[in-house]
Amino acid sequence: MTSGYRLRSGDVGPVQQSPVTCGSACLTVARMLVNPVFARWITTGEGPRADAPPGATEKERFAAYERVVMGRTNRLFSGGGRLNIPWPRSLGTPPWGARKELEFGASRRGTEYELRVVRQLTRSALRDAHARLVDVVADGEPALLYLGNGVLPRHVTLVLPGDGDRVLDVYDPATGEVSLLDVDRFARRELKIAGWDVPWITVQPNGTRRVQAFGFSTGISTASRTSGVSASA
Repeated sequence: MTSGYRLRSGDVGPVQQSPVTCGSACLTVARMLVNPVFARWITTGEGPRADAPPGATEKERFAAYERVVMGRTNRLFSGGGRLNIPWPRSLGTPPWGARKELEFGASRRGTEYELRVVRQLTRSALRDAHARLVDVVADGEPALLYLGNGVLPRHVTLVLPGDGDRVLDVYDPATGEVSLLDVDRFARRELKIAGWDVPWITVQPNGTRRVQAFGFSTGISTASRTSGVSASA
């Protein structure tokens, strides 16, 4: 990560401030991890944010920005004025809105994201999906994991590079806890995160970053293209 703010397995981060803002909390933490100025504002209040209501404490500032994020992810036009499919706030954060928010400053500039449906995958394919996540977040880019029961996705978590080879960490906004995203539990659909077990959807870097060169936008591969899931929402 590029800022002084870090989360690793065993750490405790911010907690979501309402029952429906798990996705907004993850996206706010993602922005903290890649933007040192933003992280400093959340943690210390230094440097007022023009795009968020003021808050006297770290908790109040985090809650205020959660609301700003949900406004962007669920409305007709997302951050940067990009056309978006509206979604009721009472149903949480839609994956397509989360994707646009990640590309609008909750990841490093130019990182492109994709949605992948993993609910229907076999155990072997889920292992491949986990391996692909390891590859695309290894450079410090966050990803989201939607999980739930066998019927519906019900919760959103933030996937982070762990310490060590082929290791992932996961931030659970319901508790703030960061733990190992174990490949065996992932493949067996036994995640046991906030009471939910089944991986449903990932919103993850697609391995390409858009950079500006001589006034033109150029795609550069930042992660090896390993075989993995091909289904997308």
